[in-house]
Amino acid sequence: MNPLTYFRLSILAVAFVVFGAQADVRLPAIFGNNMVLQRDQKVPVWGWAEDGEKVTVQFAGQKVETTAKAGKWAVALAPLKGSSTGANFSVTGNNKIELSNVVVGEVWLCGGQSNMEWNVGQSKNAQKEIADGNHPLIRHIKVPHVTATKPQDDVKAGGWVASTTATVPGFTAVGYFFAREIQKELGVPIGLIGSNWGGTRIEPWTPPVGFQSVPALKENYADKLAQFPQTNAQGVAGSGSPLAMYNAMIHPLVPYAIRGALWYQGESNNGEGMLYYEKKKALINGWRKVWNQGDFPFLFVQLAPYRYNSPEKLPGIWEAQSATLSIPNTGMSVITDVSTVGNIHPPDKQTVAHRLALWALAKTYNKPVDSYASPMFDTLKIDGSKARLTFKHAEGGLKSLNGQPLTWFTVAGEDKKFVAAKADISGGAVIVSAEGVTHPVAVRFGWHELAEPNFANAAGLPASPFRTDKWTDAIMPALAPAPAPTKK
Repeated sequence: MNPLTYFRLSILAVAFVVFGAQADVRLPAIFGNNMVLQRDQKVPVWGWAEDGEKVTVQFAGQKVETTAKAGKWAVALAPLKGSSTGANFSVTGNNKIELSNVVVGEVWLCGGQSNMEWNVGQSKNAQKEIADGNHPLIRHIKVPHVTATKPQDDVKAGGWVASTTATVPGFTAVGYFFAREIQKELGVPIGLIGSNWGGTRIEPWTPPVGFQSVPALKENYADKLAQFPQTNAQGVAGSGSPLAMYNAMIHPLVPYAIRGALWYQGESNNGEGMLYYEKKKALINGWRKVWNQGDFPFLFVQLAPYRYNSPEKLPGIWEAQSATLSIPNTGMSVITDVSTVGNIHPPDKQTVAHRLALWALAKTYNKPVDSYASPMFDTLKIDGSKARLTFKHAEGGLKSLNGQPLTWFTVAGEDKKFVAAKADISGGAVIVSAEGVTHPVAVRFGWHELAEPNFANAAGLPASPFRTDKWTDAIMPALAPAPAPTKK
């Protein structure tokens, strides 16, 4: 063949492949075989195709058509009923995409750092849990670690995987144990989107609209947000620079229909105190805004006690996390009783997930549970030398988890010197006092990074640490305050 003719034919062949590929209808990686679609709400479906290409989406008896514009297309399926029977999902344009074993149920986004990424194979009773891992109606998709300076349209996820003894070791443990519990109660498929990364701060997961929604952060982050596209995202993944993970690991998932989000993070922001509350507001507001599904449930884990060697910093994060409950439709799993103070990754992810599931069952799915929330400080009343504390979520009563006197209560007078206190349960309240403190002014509970208190409600849910004061110069209590001896 004439070399010139061969060259021309080669160019035509390459052009055919390139333009043919551009003409193919495509879906983002969040759509795939084995996926779970969210029930009882509109289901957005989107992708790419050649301009003017007619695109048809078919699933569960629905057929929706549109025309691609500027290389993109988007439709929405009408709300679907839950279905455990796998079905085909097709998208047709100049080509046809056929997805199989698609089910309809509840979809939860699992975000945060290493304690959310911690998998079943690393958790408590791992071999037993793996052996019991055949739950085909629990599906998981893992978003790979990647950063970007600009919002990305897609991500190279590995696809949806059904839970089996072979696959479950790699599932997010908190997400999986949560899914297993609510799947049993609801009887519908559960989908988990694992978009998490160990060691990351909260800021890189937050969209710009989130920062802009919080006055305390809006001005602070304006310059950073403007400058960030010029920085090297790979070098700042965990540094707190805005957008790095949002751009690459959250934005490509929007607007895939979800029920809500699970969040386990904060270790990398330890020491920020109530500033972390402002950042949590930004994250929650931002995710809810970009998904445009209203105030969807946002359930999170309060950090476990751990030896950071900065006793008051972790209580500051606990205080910020407790304050987050003031945001509508949020819930918190308190885990002071399942900690490993020498290990930042408590292996008992089952208990962590169970307490998240209680919030979801009670508040999202309106299922009856004995109790879904840990006791939270409500009121303080001083009566002579005693302080009387009342608590929210104590309707069934209060108790000691181990039958011993309550621990980690401290009290201070006007001198602001906290001392170990005696704490007694009296009806729905706790009476706190200490020898030498004749006029108590403030009470703290569990206010130390190593605090593993025994105070809980009747359902066994541990109380969240708190302080009634806002002093910053208060003298810290002893490392492990014991209850004062009972007078004979």
